[in-house]
Amino acid sequence: MIRRISVLDRSRTREGHTAPQALRDTVELARAVERLGYHRFWVSEHHSVPGVAGSAPAVLAAAVAGATRRIRVGTGGVMLPNHQPLVVAEQFGVLESLFPGRIDMGLGRSVGFTGGIRRALGRGTGDADRFEEQLAELLGWLDGTQRAHPEVHAHPAEGLRIPAYVLATGEGAGIAARAGLPLVVGDLRARDRVTEVIERYRAEFRPSAAGSRPYVVVSGTVAVADTPEAARRILVPEAWSLAHSRTRGSFPPLRPAEEVEALAMTPKERELYEGGLAGHIHGTQAQVAEQLAEVAGQTGADELLVTTSTYDRTALLDSFERLARVAGLTGAAGPAGP
Repeated sequence: MIRRISVLDRSRTREGHTAPQALRDTVELARAVERLGYHRFWVSEHHSVPGVAGSAPAVLAAAVAGATRRIRVGTGGVMLPNHQPLVVAEQFGVLESLFPGRIDMGLGRSVGFTGGIRRALGRGTGDADRFEEQLAELLGWLDGTQRAHPEVHAHPAEGLRIPAYVLATGEGAGIAARAGLPLVVGDLRARDRVTEVIERYRAEFRPSAAGSRPYVVVSGTVAVADTPEAARRILVPEAWSLAHSRTRGSFPPLRPAEEVEALAMTPKERELYEGGLAGHIHGTQAQVAEQLAEVAGQTGADELLVTTSTYDRTALLDSFERLARVAGLTGAAGPAGP
């Protein structure tokens, strides 16, 4: 079994519920998984996506950290090409100052996914190619070694130890290895590709002040319920949103599983929908334990970052409670159900 289990919540909106409610749901979920003994709780960055409320991860991370006491809090991730490294350093310096020893800085290299978003952000597709340079500058703001802007300092961040993690998008794995930083890689449906990325990262890893050895976080959807059918239904709303986005160009709020299952779909929609359901880790506690053991054996991962989204918040929390039992987390109750 992977020894550490964490959660990434994307603040997905739900049909009939507002975006502010989605953000409040994220904070409440953080409280719940902290009680269950999960290691860390991360939030994400998305711009102009109707189905996602989390557009300002540093702000949301502050709300999560303020509502919890023990769990590590961070981002999965801040898309560094969208921001000036100095500003990111300052934001995380404030977070670490307010919540010492609990803040993680997960960083990605994506830019806005449409031309309109990129123009609104003042960025272009080429900015993603500067990620390694931006990462080095950001780390320099933290340790005081940056020389690009003499006499400028990132207060209160300078001198603070804020763990940085690199998301394995594009060349992220190689960049993480060269910087000697932990790597976050997914999704687990493409197990062979994930394993290949991890092997490359480990082979190229250079020890740094951040770590003497590679550290791998694998991310993916996990759904646990009392029956395989109930676990599969947890996956239904997200699978339909993905199919909808790929056929109609808009990523919508999550719909209840029973509504999705009653829809008449075109052959293309059905194909994408079924594809969105396939390959995720799901089932009863015993079945998920077996699947996670396979992931651990294949990847040798140090940590699992669970990214499950669904309409039914009660089913989602029940899934996290069952997963906590599977993993033997300290806050989990004793065995209940399959």
